[in-house]
Amino acid sequence: MDLIGRDEEVQAVTAAVAAARTGPRSLLLLGEAGAGKTSLLTLATARATVDGYTVLAAQGCPAEAELSFAVLHQLLRPLLPELGALPQLLAEAVAAACGIAESAPDPTALRLGVLALLGEVAGRGPVLVTVDDVQLADRDSCDVLTFVLRRLTTERMAVLLAARAAVPPARVDAKVPVLTLGPLTESAAARLLDSLPGAPSGRARIDVLQRAAGNPLALVELARAVADGRDLPRGARLQEMFADRLSALPAGTRRLLVYAAVAEHEDLATTMAAAGAGDDLSGWAPAERDGLITVGRGRVVFRHPLVRAAAYDGASAEMRSRAHRDLATALEADPARRAWHLAEAAVAPDESVAAALEETAALAQLRGGLYATARALERAAECTPDPGKRARRYARAITAADEFGDPAWIRDLYAQVTRLTTDPDVLGVAAAGAGHGLSLSGHQREAFELLRRSLEDHRPRDGSTALALTGVLAAVRIQSGLPGHRAPLETLVARLDQDDPGDPAGLVPAPVRPAMLENVLAQADPDAHAVRLVRDTGSAVNRRVDGPADVARLLCLCSTAWFADEPDLAIEAFRRARAHGALGMVVMCIPALASAMIDTGRWADATRLLDEAAELAVVHRFRYLGADVAALRGELAALRGETAAVGPEAWSAVALDENRATHVRLLRAAGLAAAAAGDHETAYRHLRALYGVDGTPLHYFLSPRSVVDFAAAARAARADLGEAAAVLDAVRATQPEQPTTRMRLQLHHAAALVAELDDTAAQAGIERSYRLAIVDPAGEQWPLERARARLHYAQWLRRQRRPLDARGLLSAAHDTFAQLGAAGLADRARLELRASGGGAAPAPGADPLAGLTAQQREVVLLAARGLRNREIAEQLFLSPRTVGSHLHNAYPKLGVSGRHQLREVVGDPP
Repeated sequence: MDLIGRDEEVQAVTAAVAAARTGPRSLLLLGEAGAGKTSLLTLATARATVDGYTVLAAQGCPAEAELSFAVLHQLLRPLLPELGALPQLLAEAVAAACGIAESAPDPTALRLGVLALLGEVAGRGPVLVTVDDVQLADRDSCDVLTFVLRRLTTERMAVLLAARAAVPPARVDAKVPVLTLGPLTESAAARLLDSLPGAPSGRARIDVLQRAAGNPLALVELARAVADGRDLPRGARLQEMFADRLSALPAGTRRLLVYAAVAEHEDLATTMAAAGAGDDLSGWAPAERDGLITVGRGRVVFRHPLVRAAAYDGASAEMRSRAHRDLATALEADPARRAWHLAEAAVAPDESVAAALEETAALAQLRGGLYATARALERAAECTPDPGKRARRYARAITAADEFGDPAWIRDLYAQVTRLTTDPDVLGVAAAGAGHGLSLSGHQREAFELLRRSLEDHRPRDGSTALALTGVLAAVRIQSGLPGHRAPLETLVARLDQDDPGDPAGLVPAPVRPAMLENVLAQADPDAHAVRLVRDTGSAVNRRVDGPADVARLLCLCSTAWFADEPDLAIEAFRRARAHGALGMVVMCIPALASAMIDTGRWADATRLLDEAAELAVVHRFRYLGADVAALRGELAALRGETAAVGPEAWSAVALDENRATHVRLLRAAGLAAAAAGDHETAYRHLRALYGVDGTPLHYFLSPRSVVDFAAAARAARADLGEAAAVLDAVRATQPEQPTTRMRLQLHHAAALVAELDDTAAQAGIERSYRLAIVDPAGEQWPLERARARLHYAQWLRRQRRPLDARGLLSAAHDTFAQLGAAGLADRARLELRASGGGAAPAPGADPLAGLTAQQREVVLLAARGLRNREIAEQLFLSPRTVGSHLHNAYPKLGVSGRHQLREVVGDPP
């Protein structure tokens, strides 16, 4: 196959396929309809087949965009006989997703099962996976494919995706390399046109070139129109041109094409049964000869999406409705597809159709298809004649959409509910999802007011719904950090004890309600409740419950433990919940847990979680999550000694005045980045912004936990003592009589740093604060903070001319920094250790003299051999004074205080 004008694209695609012989490759083809994406996939498939690859292909389509795992089933269908090679748990999950088992697939087992199955095939030989029209693929399949793509390491597999779009679809992994197919150049378009049979000439040729605007398919089709003696279609709508070609087909063929367009990717037998065509394939022949479709392998495939659109739109409403009804009849054994066809055939709301779609939603939920569940409930609501029932179904759709995670969709559904009903229980269910969605979009004030009004003005009769609303309200207050949100939340929390328990199977299932109530208490007032609840083994958050409700209980424990400054417990609870929980349930926990992982030294885990969160933020448009991810990535980069700044898009993603949690994370990341770059004044400016003019924390919980960063920046920038002390006093004032272990250690550490700004401070008091910051063994669970406290204490000891006392602290700090991967801090500790007369291993692979000038290097090497200044001067033809100057300038760069330490730095000189 020769694709004129696509030489570079062909080379890129074939290179990706060829490279799969040694390891995984992926590529996303983007372009408008007719740009040549499908032709490139066809070319890749043909070459891979010749080369002995296993080829797995699928195509997204509108009819199956809302059916869970439809694309995954297309891909894996040839491999289903090989499921026996997988462990039983993984095989059952894959079988369930593909509809050949009735159990619900475990999300983790399904992803691992698909990865293992593809790995098994790739172990026997290279594999090519292609997905055309991926922008129409169902979201559940895309989630699995994204998981697989991100975990391919050595598998011999090429994954080629194609999408009709100018930018990558949100559901495709952002890390997949992109190849955009733009219009052909004028010369390439002319070459393609001239190569066609019966190519036009003269003015007609110019007209075709202008109308096609470089689109290969448009060139072919417009040239065919000219060759057939037809006028060129007006406008740029190829669909009109396809409609002209369809109208020339026999009536029987046009009818079959309507059924095929309605059925889309149903198998050929189902389509023909619905159309009443028996097993006679002759009716398809005219369309096949005209190049509009292909019939084979039990399927009808339209050559171009616009052919299907032309066939569907060109049919009368009565014809389309009849085709949907006939297909529903033919699909009696497949309730999911049958329900959708019934809905499309309905001309008015129909309770029986709505009920069927509700059953479809239950089936989709059983199979783990979150998007399909929400969409089926929404369509069921649209088909419901009774306004009250319609509102309840919309409310259920909001709950499902909230678990899937799509704020904009949730807002649209909520508008439907409020238009249909005044029932406080239905409105409460809808408000819980809508408030959550608004919060994820960054609209904290609007979310808080919506939830507050629902609880105050039309409080639900069902206590379960009221508890859920209050839980979301508490989460909004955490993200907003606004002082005005505290009092209304505390008032509404106090009302929870007065509510009727309500439906045991309500919005918050009865078994998890005690844990949910405890978590709301901890969120509303962490100082009063969080530590007490975590340490009480009899508290509800610490008591396991049976069944799926335990996922919610684990998330309550995770949240409560985080507020109690118990990061290990929070992380473990989050991991267990994430393995089984829906997206919407855990997404708001991600920034807190990622920061906990950073604080406890789990940087690799934090990086993986942030990578996943970044993808979620883009796919589902979680605005503040995207900004939080950027901030936490920036913090990690700064701690690793890198100086990359957080991009401006993160600072403008949400209104920071109502998203103070995000604002604090951005300021902290900016401050740490500036400090890593040695810009102490800028670091202080950013970290000072974590507190108001009078020192009041910007965010009631997060700002106090950056008090050491602020104090360290103040010391480095030699900031005003009064200003620094005011911030420290304000932070102290926010803490309870008995702060958490972490805050107690941070306050001691910050007090020592601020006291160093006071030339009149008692040295014994400074040392006492430093010792209190490092003496408690419980502080080891925050290795970075403990190592920084040791480093700062040792630096103070050196300035007090006590290098021997500093060495042990510096050695321990250096080892911790090196283990964490905090390169910049490890270098600083190593230099301090050398300056104190101790020894520390140089950075792996580093040249200890890299920072010296050429002449300084020569002088240092000779001095390390034991030569005196005069002897060095004689060898290098310098004056002894110049040699001394070179050494004096070299010592700080090497982190030493005298020539007696040079041998430790350079080793045995030549």
